[in-house]
Amino acid sequence: MINFMGLFHTFVLVCQFIILQPFVSASGNAADLFEKASQSIKGGHYTEALNDLNSAIEADPNLSKAYHYRATVLRQLCRYEQSERSYKKFLELKPGHSAAEKELSQLLQAQSALETAQSLYESGNFTKSLEYIEKVVLVFSPACTKAKLLKARLLIADKDYDGAIAESGFLLKEDENNLEALLLRGRGYYYLADHDVATRHYQKGLRLDPEHSELKKAYFGLKNLLKKSKSAEDNASKGKLRVAVEEFKSALAVDPDHRAHNVNLHLGLCKVLVRLGRGKDALNSCSEALHINEELIDALVQRGEAKLLTEDWEGAVEDLKSAAQKSPQDMNIREALMRAEKALKISKRKDYYKILGISKHASAADIKRAYKKLALQWHPDKNVDNREEAEAKFREIAAAYEVLSDEDKRTRYDRGEDLEESGMGGGGGGGFNPFGGGGQQFHFTFDGGFPGGGFPGGGGGYEFHF
Repeated sequence: MINFMGLFHTFVLVCQFIILQPFVSASGNAADLFEKASQSIKGGHYTEALNDLNSAIEADPNLSKAYHYRATVLRQLCRYEQSERSYKKFLELKPGHSAAEKELSQLLQAQSALETAQSLYESGNFTKSLEYIEKVVLVFSPACTKAKLLKARLLIADKDYDGAIAESGFLLKEDENNLEALLLRGRGYYYLADHDVATRHYQKGLRLDPEHSELKKAYFGLKNLLKKSKSAEDNASKGKLRVAVEEFKSALAVDPDHRAHNVNLHLGLCKVLVRLGRGKDALNSCSEALHINEELIDALVQRGEAKLLTEDWEGAVEDLKSAAQKSPQDMNIREALMRAEKALKISKRKDYYKILGISKHASAADIKRAYKKLALQWHPDKNVDNREEAEAKFREIAAAYEVLSDEDKRTRYDRGEDLEESGMGGGGGGGFNPFGGGGQQFHFTFDGGFPGGGFPGGGGGYEFHF
C-alpha cells in the first residue's frame, strides 16, 4: 500500500527548495560580486567596481554595504548626483550612520567647490579656481576627471606648462584616447616651443575625432605660425628685408601669448630693422625680446646697435658692456663695444662743425667764411654788455677754426681721435687762447679793416690775420 503521507511531505520539501533556491543563490552571488567590487576599488578600477556593485544590488536590493561602496566610488569620480542618491539609500537602510552622513556632507562641499572653480575659471580668476580644485575637489574626489582637466587648463592659463603636461599625462595613462587631455598636453608642449611633440598630440586627437574643433584650431594654428616664421627667416637671409619685416610682424600676430617662440621672432625682427637703419623700431623689438628673456645675449647686442642708430651712446655702451660680460670670449661683441665707447667719447666733445654752423663736407673757403662772420659777430669789443659770454663764444669759434682749417687736424678729428689728449686740439690744454692767460695772443687783420685796426668804439681792439 502506497504511503500517501510520506509522498506529500516529500512534495512539500521539494517545493520549498525550488522556491527558496533563487534567494539563496542570489544572496551568495551578491556577496561574491561585492567582494569582487572591493578588490577593483583597491586597484583603482572604478568602472569595473561600479558594474559589480550595481549587479550585487540588483541581486540583493537590501545589501546596504553595496550602496555605501557605490556612493563612495561615485563621489571619488565626482558623479555627485548619483552618489548622493546612493548615500541616501544607504542611510535609509542604516539610519544614523555617522561616517556616511559625514561623507555625504563632504560630497556636497566638493560639488559646490567644483561649480565655483568652473565659474572662477570662466571669469578669469585662475589662481582662486585652482585653489578650489586642489584643496577641496581633488581632496574629496581624487578620481574626478573633470576636475583634473580643469586643473590642466588652469595650469596652462597660469603659464605652468610643465605642470599641465604632467597633469594631462596622468589622465592619458588612465585613458590614452582622452581627447581633451591630448589637446591640453599638446598645448603644454606648444607653449614650451616643443612643436614636434605638440603636433603629434594634436594629430593623434584628430585621428580619433577629425572634427574636434579645438584640436583642429590648435593644429592648424601651429602650422600657420611655423609657416609664417619660416618665411620671415628665409626672406631675412635672402636680404629681402622689408618683406621680412612684415612677415615677422604677421607671425607675431598669430599668438601673442606664445612667448617661448615669439622671443625669437622679436629678435629676428630687431636684427632686420637694425640692418635697415630703423633704430627706434629695432629698439622696441629687441626690448620685447629681452622682456621675455633678459639673458638673451644676442638681443642685448642688437639693442646696443639700435641705440647707436638712435645716438643713445650711453645706452649702447651699457647694453654692449653687459653682453661682453656675459660672453667675454666673443670678439664681435668686444668690437661693437669699442665702437660704442668711441661714439660716446666723440659725443662728449664739442662739435666744431656745429659751432661754425657748417656741414661736415664744407670746403676750406666755407670754413673761413663762416669763421670770419662769427668772429666779427662775437668779438668782445662788439659785445660790451655781455662780454663774458662773447669771450667764451669767441674761444669756441677760434678753437673750431684752428682744427677745421688744418687739413691734418681736421682728418684726425673726423676719424674720432681725441686731439685734446694729443695736445693738438683747440680750446684744450695744448690749444690756444685768443685772450692770453698763458696761451698765445691771437691777432686778426681783415682786408680793408677798421680804422686803427680795431672796431668803432672798441678801445684798442684785436687784429685778425688769415
